Amino acid sequence: MGFCSPVCKVLRRGKYFVLLFLSLSVLAWIAAFSGETVKSFQVSSTTTETLVKGDGLRDKLSPWTAAPDHLNTPTPKGECPPESPLLQGAVKLSFEPSLKLKDVESENKEVAKGKYEPTDCTARQSVAILIPHRSRERHLLYLLHHLHPFLQRQQLHYTIYIIQQAGVATFNRAKLLNVGYLEALKDYNWDCFIFHDVDLVPENDHNFYVCDKQPKHLVVGRNATGYKLRYKGYFGGVTAMTREQFLQVNGFSNTYWGWGGEDDDLRIRVELQKMTIVRPPTDVARYTMVFHKRDSGNEINKDRMRLLGRTPKVWRKDGLNSCSYKTLSVERLPLYVNVTVDIGKP
Repeated sequence: MGFCSPVCKVLRRGKYFVLLFLSLSVLAWIAAFSGETVKSFQVSSTTTETLVKGDGLRDKLSPWTAAPDHLNTPTPKGECPPESPLLQGAVKLSFEPSLKLKDVESENKEVAKGKYEPTDCTARQSVAILIPHRSRERHLLYLLHHLHPFLQRQQLHYTIYIIQQAGVATFNRAKLLNVGYLEALKDYNWDCFIFHDVDLVPENDHNFYVCDKQPKHLVVGRNATGYKLRYKGYFGGVTAMTREQFLQVNGFSNTYWGWGGEDDDLRIRVELQKMTIVRPPTDVARYTMVFHKRDSGNEINKDRMRLLGRTPKVWRKDGLNSCSYKTLSVERLPLYVNVTVDIGKP
């Protein structure tokens, strides 16, 4: 009994140490487990915060709920074919006295601010149509009526610009076309420019309003001349030149006030640059000229032959690089861009 008492005390104390050790071990394990849980929760919270702060809606969604990228990307349009399937060939033209501007607008609802672009393909050329104008509203209406559907059937990206000469000074077609070129380039870097008289309406949509590797003359014949070329070397009425070709010849001369001479001057400039004028087939390049009397303020230019004689000497300094004018207004109407300018006096 005397011997057992000290031993029992030691054993009891040993139990307490074991229990204390086990308790401390359990507490240490619990603490370690809790730390991992908190860390895991913090990582999870950080990930959630990053998703919420993402810039796009897709960053906020879980990867398994996001739609595949290819479903959200619009299908690219292919290039329009070299020859449009919409072409009709020669069409019968009508010039109804009852035609109104609102009628033409309602027939061309896909045209906005004078501009049209195919919806199902990418146009092969972007074309600016430049029309010098003053006091020819009826002619303009007839031309717009036929020209818009004509150009749309050719699947072109285009805008029609009407260049209005303000005031009553003698008309200057050539300078207005220079202005049209310079103003149109403020809108878009056009591939091709069509210089178009307001009284000539194309009859056949196989007469393509696009530019070629050489300057192109589109009016081989018209009703007023029995559909024959007016004279050898004629380069007036409707012509097509690329942006670079027109710049290379320095545009039109600015000095032709009144009717005549400016188109021959442009032909000389083209020939001086060793370019060759090309034309579509005779049976395609046909136009109807809407009859009119000679306008007041557009009398025959009696000085035109003298001016033509000096073209080789002055073309480098008389043209786009010397075209001075004041833009009075630019109106973006449904069917065309109306640019009104003051080009001075003779």
